[in-house]
Amino acid sequence: MSNKLRTVICFFRNDLRIHDNECLSWAHQHFDFVLPLYCLDPEHFKGTYHFGFPKTGFHRSKFLLESLTDLRHSLQKHGSNLIVRHEKPSVAIQELINQCSQSIAPVSSVVFQKEVCSEEIQVESSIVKICQAAKIQVKTFWGSTLFHRDDLPYAKKDIPDTYTQFRKTVEARCKVRGLTAECPTWKPLPQVENGKLGDIPSLADLKVEPVEVGRSYPDPRSAFPFAGGETSGLDRIHRYYWVSDNVAKYKETRNGLLGSEYSTKFSAWLANGSVSPRYIYHKLKEYEAERVSNQSTYWVIFELIWRDYFRFVSWKYADLIFYPGGIMGKAYPWQTNKTLFQMWCQGRTGVPFVDANMRELLYTGWMSNRGRQNVASFLVKDLNLDWRLGAEWFESLLLDHDVCSNYGNWNYSAGIGNDPRENRKFNMIKQGLDYDPEGKFVQTWVPELQRVPQGKIHVPWTLSEKESGSIGLELGVDYPTPVITAPEWSRHFHKTSAKPKDPRNAAGRGRGSKPKSGQQKGIDFYFKSGHTKS
Repeated sequence: MSNKLRTVICFFRNDLRIHDNECLSWAHQHFDFVLPLYCLDPEHFKGTYHFGFPKTGFHRSKFLLESLTDLRHSLQKHGSNLIVRHEKPSVAIQELINQCSQSIAPVSSVVFQKEVCSEEIQVESSIVKICQAAKIQVKTFWGSTLFHRDDLPYAKKDIPDTYTQFRKTVEARCKVRGLTAECPTWKPLPQVENGKLGDIPSLADLKVEPVEVGRSYPDPRSAFPFAGGETSGLDRIHRYYWVSDNVAKYKETRNGLLGSEYSTKFSAWLANGSVSPRYIYHKLKEYEAERVSNQSTYWVIFELIWRDYFRFVSWKYADLIFYPGGIMGKAYPWQTNKTLFQMWCQGRTGVPFVDANMRELLYTGWMSNRGRQNVASFLVKDLNLDWRLGAEWFESLLLDHDVCSNYGNWNYSAGIGNDPRENRKFNMIKQGLDYDPEGKFVQTWVPELQRVPQGKIHVPWTLSEKESGSIGLELGVDYPTPVITAPEWSRHFHKTSAKPKDPRNAAGRGRGSKPKSGQQKGIDFYFKSGHTKS
């Protein structure tokens, strides 16, 4: 029997935390040395699959680097550290295996958290191939959802196609597992030949540029003024529960638009695994036991189950979530009009509620749930643009981008996913009046409209010439006329100007144009042709 010491590579992915981390705990329990590794995969900083937007844009990159810095500090407190590599995971792992091969503790295992989408599975397959060749064990854990995959009362193929059926079944028949205990004994890093920890790069090192040069970040108007990382995420949970008691009124405030307290904001830390969904759940149960249990506290769990659902739907349908027809395989004549799409991206559609939300996303990487539903509906139902344009734009910018939730929600909004209602469409004017009745949100993000009377803040094109002159607003110059006016909007105002020219006829129908060469910056993009999936 060999007495040789053993090293395990603990490969971090979307689990950037030390609490409730089964991979990390298993590694420290079973091995003599642990090599925690994170790879800034160059593939994650290229263009998105169809339209070439920066795949991990400025806001999400900044949040990720903050999260890695925090993880490194946490590991250092326990006598460990984080190895950082700016290369493909398979390459980095092969190098570490080679560097440890002649040491007293060669690598005998690699452990990581399982994912469900094709790009992530390809990474896993490449690691398995390397390990098989080197006769090294691969161990994986499931740790990204509230309910464990093995505890579902369904086979993969039988996961329901409606959320309500899924939720009711798991609530009745599944139990949320307890938290994984933190490591009682932390194992050191091995001595690695020519081994270097690797610096956490800057945004400049990654060649990630801000969406607008010269603008200050973070934007002082942001509803998400928080840093990335486990420390910040756990602090947010504590304060949202125990300091402010805002969780007790979450259901009443969750459709808010301004400020940091209308919703939990947990999603960004959940997306890269800086906090565990089970931690959020169990701490909430402690709160309910000690303070109050009501519809609002339940609604946090309700939203966590939604997140689970989209992940399990992605597991069931695989690449179909990226296809034009989505998981339902519905054929729509989606358009890809560059002019219209750039107006949407820039928040220059002339529809204030849409524009305010899109500018918030552009400058902060955040948008409320209410905003996301509306701008998605506007893109696909009013402008008839390819939903994948929106999904990839969100992927580039959102702080809380999670591939399953993002593409699942866009499938839902486009009518090709898990929405049991046919042809769901949001009325932009009614939504603005319902959720921003005084126009404060619009005026925050669309300062051109600050002097527009409250009654017309959501329909500035209905201003008379006298009214426009009195406030110094020239539509079409200071603020655009709307790119489209939907028939149902007229129910919410009386005076209407002439219907604006529809710019959808201006340029760019179809998908056949050739890509531009060179690096894409800001919101300029090109169309790739001939692809049907991500």
